Amino acid sequence: MAVLDATVSLATSSPALHVVSDRPAKNLSAEEKARVQSREFEQVFLANMLNQMFSGLSTEAPFGGGQAEETWRGMLVDRYADTIARSGGIGVADAVYRQLLQVQEGAHA
Repeated sequence: MAVLDATVSLATSSPALHVVSDRPAKNLSAEEKARVQSREFEQVFLANMLNQMFSGLSTEAPFGGGQAEETWRGMLVDRYADTIARSGGIGVADAVYRQLLQVQEGAHA
């Protein structure tokens, strides 16, 4: 059973459910938690970048525009960002992960 983290996505105004792990959060090691948080950070970063890219696209009638398209586009951008982040991303998660581990090591020293 997957543990879900209901958070507000920074890329859209609608809530998003992100799969955090297949194991309960309390059973994750510090390294696994850092990896999950790093990937989620990259997903939000990518969503913001993609949202800016898609904001300049115009849509035409009869099938484009309106509130429904704005909602759909936000969900699509969020899914694109999640897919990219889970597929290896662009390197942001790795850099954040290394920094989180350094902070954790410093806290235990």
